Amino acid sequence: MSFPLLSRIDTPADLRGLSRAELQQLAAELREFVLDTVSRTGGHLSSNLGTVELTIALHHVFDTPHDRLVWDVGHQTYPHKILTGRRDRMGTLRQLGGVSGFPRRDESAYDTFGTAHSSTSISAVLGMALAAKIKGESRKSVAIIGDGAMSAGMAFEALNNGGVAGADMLVVLNDNDMSISPPVGALNKYLARLMSGKFYAAAREGAKSVLKAAPPLFELARRLEEHAKGMVVPGTIFEEFGFNYVGPIDGHDLDALIPTLENLRDKPGAQFLHVVTRKGHGYELAEADPIKYHGPSPFNPAEGIKKPATAPKISFTQVFGQWLCDMAAKDERLVGITPAMREGSGMVEFEQRFPKRYFDVGIAEQHAVTFAGGLACEGLKPVVAIYSTFLQRGYDQLIHDVAIQNLPVVFALDRAGLVGADGATHAGAYDIAYIRCIPNCSLIAPADENECRQALTAAFEQNHPVAVRYPRGAGAGVAIRPELVALPWGQGELRREAGAGGRRIAILAFGTLLYPALAAAERLDASVANMRFVKPLDVELLLKLARTHDALVTVEEGCLMGGAGSAVLEALQAAGLDIPVLTLGLPDRFIEHGDPAKLLAGLGLDAAGIEQSVLKRFGARLDLVQPQPVRA
Repeated sequence: MSFPLLSRIDTPADLRGLSRAELQQLAAELREFVLDTVSRTGGHLSSNLGTVELTIALHHVFDTPHDRLVWDVGHQTYPHKILTGRRDRMGTLRQLGGVSGFPRRDESAYDTFGTAHSSTSISAVLGMALAAKIKGESRKSVAIIGDGAMSAGMAFEALNNGGVAGADMLVVLNDNDMSISPPVGALNKYLARLMSGKFYAAAREGAKSVLKAAPPLFELARRLEEHAKGMVVPGTIFEEFGFNYVGPIDGHDLDALIPTLENLRDKPGAQFLHVVTRKGHGYELAEADPIKYHGPSPFNPAEGIKKPATAPKISFTQVFGQWLCDMAAKDERLVGITPAMREGSGMVEFEQRFPKRYFDVGIAEQHAVTFAGGLACEGLKPVVAIYSTFLQRGYDQLIHDVAIQNLPVVFALDRAGLVGADGATHAGAYDIAYIRCIPNCSLIAPADENECRQALTAAFEQNHPVAVRYPRGAGAGVAIRPELVALPWGQGELRREAGAGGRRIAILAFGTLLYPALAAAERLDASVANMRFVKPLDVELLLKLARTHDALVTVEEGCLMGGAGSAVLEALQAAGLDIPVLTLGLPDRFIEHGDPAKLLAGLGLDAAGIEQSVLKRFGARLDLVQPQPVRA
């Protein structure tokens, strides 16, 4: 595949001398390159096809990286990465040691702020703009916010501050939740250029100085202007925040984007540009179904995404989705809540079957948690389907609005543990530590698909907050029983008993690492407990194992600091038992993106790694170690 113009663009400076016709050609090549890359590597497609022209226009108009661009959400930055020196490395996208799927400050000077979670760009850009003002530096700071990120309260907190902070900043709203509508045409383009131009600004400021001498007339003129703009543009709310609103304009029209951005670049103060783009633009299949092509695995662009020849293993997300429907059919009190992750959390069928009990609150995790608390106060049973990493954004609400009031909210924590290609920003590494320290909250870590269904049932039956954590993707392939049976509350189970003789080791597994622990135990002849509950911990089982074994090993796919291993150590200390304990889990560093199996192996959390860690700590020849007396 040939990209004659794109192959000459190594930095944004290379595109600033191109003619408008050449920029159009560059857009076509860039779109084809994005499609070719993602079809080979997998990744986010629809949103990136929609930002091609916007990316070109921004780098053409602004002096990047001296001028700051902050993209939000960061999964729409593939065109940005390609134009900023990473074109030849895009074949490594989201792979171990390769290009990240999100902006990273340590990857490129053009990635001025990491934005893998949403709705942070306006706050960051305000900080950058005011820093430039304090330091006396002349630079522009631009936030590009889209893909639903404006639904989060943090974005509006930043707008509320930014409009009165005296900062030279530009917010570009990439509105890609609707197709290009009739109002976005020649008239609207003309109005956008007029309102962003110098004549309009001068006339506006001149009228202000004249009319301020007569306050009633000034207020009348202000209201007339506001409502006149409101008739053709939805910008009144942004004007009220103190921003000069321009738009909406066609985000795929370079002839509209470039002059409008040039005008706004030269204007002081807080500016707001509303552009309308279409997800999947330029690739018919993605335009028709942008959700399907949001984050595909590798596929043939000529054929589109096809169903696999063989049915894949059922995922934990699917287990949750089926359980949610089954429990909703049984109990009319159940309501389901998602912060804009209907597909990702497995709630499509639930919405279809129980639309009156389904609530998508947008990218607003804080609101989702407190909203669930309000529902629980009135006797309903809310289930919040939320990624582990996104519950971090509602942590105060989890404590203040749910736990302190001891409200019966179930948190279905998808993507617990490592998440592979999405990397550190999306890894569910901390939920064990941040949940188990909260009074009234319980936490279950099921080992497989059937146990996940039973754990969710057990959580739903409780009258206090309970979280159930489960990983991305499929489990061990355990058959799922259709009935709604709850796990025995607070009880683990002994899955393997060590043989007689030698030094007796017991492995305490939390979650899906039970299965590599069992494989390692076969080689070590160790006992294995499927602990299942992080809180309440099965202290009875723990103390029994501690009194009949010479050493304990804890295994978890979560951070070691404050994790399940820490809970075990705390319980042993409280019981006054002194026994060697090896804790295995995620180390005190952020884990990079890459294949999950390779990452776990590199961290010593596969069967071979667990075995080697035990041998290293407790001796290479366990059978020759003198057994210790059994504790009373």
